Amino acid sequence: MPRPVISHPRRTSIEIHDHLRWLILDGVLPPGTELKQAELARVFDVSRTPLREAFRMLQEEGLITADINHRGRVTGLDVADLDCLYAARISLEAMGVRVTAGHLTRQEVQEASAHLHDMDRAEAGADVAAWHEAHRAFHRVLVSRCTPTVLRTITSYSERSERYLRALQDRHPGVFPQRRQEHYDLFAAVMAGAPERAAGLIAGHLARTARRVIGDLAPGREAPAVGQATVMVCGEDLGTAPVENWTLATKGVHT
Repeated sequence: MPRPVISHPRRTSIEIHDHLRWLILDGVLPPGTELKQAELARVFDVSRTPLREAFRMLQEEGLITADINHRGRVTGLDVADLDCLYAARISLEAMGVRVTAGHLTRQEVQEASAHLHDMDRAEAGADVAAWHEAHRAFHRVLVSRCTPTVLRTITSYSERSERYLRALQDRHPGVFPQRRQEHYDLFAAVMAGAPERAAGLIAGHLARTARRVIGDLAPGREAPAVGQATVMVCGEDLGTAPVENWTLATKGVHT
């Protein structure tokens, strides 16, 4: 297991938490992996105290379970958590693209465009890690007019959902060329200052991802929270429609 880089002794617990968190979100530590504080203390060359605090933070985020014997275990993918997590993302990111639409600076437009091209290159080169990094950066630009507090919440939810996105990518690699056009359409709507269309596109984009993963994890299971979130954003639950139907449906939406 790679060791974390500790920038300052006072940040040890935070940086161990961040390190373990990314190992979990990136799939390096898959669901079911056992984490022992004593063993990690030796590997990371730290005391048990910062590890206990890091475990506490990871447990609060739902990424591990921990017991009185100072052992943790990486939690599995949970359908109910996925449903609520993506519903929250739909609500917040729809608001984010609404307030950002038409207000990107020239530099932000260039950055978003570069991130899209980076995603294309990573996809062509089958570089999953690079694709996810560019994908995160692209989505951050689209909600950049939110306040820092809201941006932190959006970023946290987005990062936590990456485990589910990676599961979809592993099972259905062919879905990402389809998602590529959705990203370009969403970028165009934000640049054009079309908040209704941008909100509809992000809602459908996220809802389809959530439902696809839920369908893999629990066939036949509904996504009620995702459905309610898309109703709240769009007035109806369009997240179950195929991509081409959603695109056609939102072409008629104007600000």
